This record gives sequence, C-alpha cells and structure tokens, in this order.
Amino acid sequence: MTTSDWGRVADDGTVYVKTSDGERAVGQVPDVPPEEALAFYTKRYDNIALEVDLLHKRVISGVLSPEEAVSSVKLVRDQLADIHAVGDLAILGRKLDELGPVIAIQREARKAIKAQKATEAREQKEKLAVEAEKIAGGRDWRNGANRLRELLDQWKQLPRIDKAADDALWKRFSTARSAYTKARKGHFAEQDEKREGARIIKERLATEAEALSSSTDWGPTSGKYRDLMRDWKAAGPAPKNVDDKLWQRFRGAQDSFFGARDAANAALDTEFAANAEVKESLIVEAEAVLGPLAETGDVVAAKAAFRLVADRWDEAGKVPRDRIKDLEGRMRAVEQTIRKAEDDQWRKSDPEKSARADDMVSKLEAAIAEAEAKLEAARAKGDAKKIRDLEENLEGRRSFLDMAKKASADYR
Repeated sequence: MTTSDWGRVADDGTVYVKTSDGERAVGQVPDVPPEEALAFYTKRYDNIALEVDLLHKRVISGVLSPEEAVSSVKLVRDQLADIHAVGDLAILGRKLDELGPVIAIQREARKAIKAQKATEAREQKEKLAVEAEKIAGGRDWRNGANRLRELLDQWKQLPRIDKAADDALWKRFSTARSAYTKARKGHFAEQDEKREGARIIKERLATEAEALSSSTDWGPTSGKYRDLMRDWKAAGPAPKNVDDKLWQRFRGAQDSFFGARDAANAALDTEFAANAEVKESLIVEAEAVLGPLAETGDVVAAKAAFRLVADRWDEAGKVPRDRIKDLEGRMRAVEQTIRKAEDDQWRKSDPEKSARADDMVSKLEAAIAEAEAKLEAARAKGDAKKIRDLEENLEGRRSFLDMAKKASADYR
C-alpha cells in the first residue's frame, strides 16, 4: 500500500481520498504502480484547485456580476461534492465559502450603484424634458430640430427608471417635440408662401435687368440698376430651385451692362492718360509758386503766376477717373494756400502793392545772387548733386523773378 497526506492506494489498486468524514474511494487503477495511480488523481485535484483559484480571483475582482458569481460558485461546489481527486478538498470548500460575503457586499454595492444611476437618469431625463420644452417655446427653426434629435438620442441611451416617473417625463419630452414640429411646419409653410411671392417679384426684376443690359446711357442706367438691386434684396428669398437661376439672370444682365460701361470708361481713361501727365507737370509748376510766396509774401505775384498755370490746367482737358481726386486735390491745395496768404495779408495791412512787388524783386535778386555764389562753390568742389539741386532752384527762382518784375511793372 502507498499513502500520502491526502490519500492512499490499496493493494488492489483502489485509490482513496482523506476527508474530515473519513476516507472515500475515488477510483481504481489496476496493473500500474501505486505512485502512478496516486499521481493520476492528484493531478485531477490540481485541475479543480486551479479552477477554484481562478473563480476566487474573478469574484474578488468584481469581473462577474453577483448573479454570475453565485451560479459559478454553485457549479464548482457541485463538482467538489463528488469529485474523484486526491488533495485538500476542505480548503477548496473554504475558499468557496469565503466568496459568499464578498458576493453579498458586491450585490449591495451594485444595488446602490443602480439606485444612483436611476437617480441620475431621472435628473438627466428631467433636464432633457426641460430643454425640449424650451426649444418648443422658441423659434429656432434652423437648429432646434437638430438639437431635438440629439436630445432624443441621449434619452434612448439613458436607463429606464420607475414606470410612473419614466412615463410622465417621456410625455413631457414627446409633447414638446410634437409642439415644436407642428410650429416648425407652420413656419415653413408660411415661408413657402413668401418665397412664391418673392419668385414673382424677382422674375420681373430679372426681366427688367435684362432689358437694360444693352443700354449705353451709363449714368441713369447705373442708377436704375441700383434701384433694381435694392428691390431684389427687399423681395427676400425665392424657392431654392429657382432663386439661383433668377439670380444668374439678374446678375448676368447687370455684369453685361457694367462690363460694357467699365470698358467704355477704360477707353476714356486711356484717352485721358496723356492729359493726366500734362496736369501732373502743371501741378509741379503751381506748387513751385508756393516757395517764392513763402519767402517774399507777395500774394499778387503768386496769384498771377498761379492764374497762368490754372488757365493751362483748364485747357489740358479731362483725366482718368482714378486720378481726378488726387490731381484736383493737389491743385486745390495750392490755390487754398495762396488764398490763405492773401487773407492773412489783408487782415494785417494793405501797403502799396508796387512796394511789395519791388521788395519781392529785391529779395528774389538777393536770393538768386546767394544761390549763384553757392553754385560756383559747388562747381569748384565738383559736388554734382548739389550743383543739380542749385541749378533747379535757380531756374525756378529766375522764372519767378521774371513774373515778379512783370507784376512790379504793372503796378507802376
């Protein structure tokens, strides 16, 4: 006979397991060494022990629900009750017994969690119902429908609560959705009616725009197109399937007219470009008048010189539209500077004009003499830039001196 801590093998090959209630035969393995027979049933024990250990860990970790844990424990316990294996069966039973309180605690914890989730679900459904009612009371037709669909998806994901509360909250939510849908349909029906009216108006406006597209009466027709555009905007949107087509007609006619107008204006601008160059040079002459005016204060001579330039300005003709503001602004600035100087002099005194003219001539002659001396010095040094600047300065001063002498002679 061969024995171990938890079993033995009789001479006839019968294998026994030791339990707290005594020995129990688990099987017979004849014609093999006793050690092999005992090892065979010990291995069976190892397998069931491993199964108990795995179940113990799964239950402790909470992987199984309490119901699944109870079912699994019962299944393994039933296997232990009549298992044909050799080992410490009692300790396996105790490990299973340890799981009972654990399962009970987990069951209570799950009940608490379920109750908490039910409370949270009630609160969430209350919020969803309140938001749905708020949307139903508003008029956000663009975003309201999308938001209500989102709320419905959220509602479906929430667990059910007690039937009475769940039904009451659903009724509020569903009623709000229905009220919003009804109001939204009514709104869009009204919009459809308005769009049909807009279609009739825009048909007429597109026809009028097309009739004007070949006009060459640029000014008045441009004004008519502005009026048509104002009426177009006031008409509101037409049905989508025709609004774009009507706009293409309207805009096409408008583009045709303004394209022709712009082409005609561009041709004129090209024609007037030479005039702009003439006026640009005249402005330079006009602005040159201000230098001597600032030095001598002779407004009469400055006005006479400016008048000569202004006459040539008028004769130069029209300029491109994009140059009008700049050129006229510069010319007007010269004129205003001279007028201001004249006003300032009248406010101060009104001496003999001839004396002022003579004084201006004297000052110009002195300034020219000084500039000539500087020019000679610059030539001696070979300072090309200074020579050029002084020569340009002298040319302007001498021209203005001629004008001043003529004006002085007129006063005698």
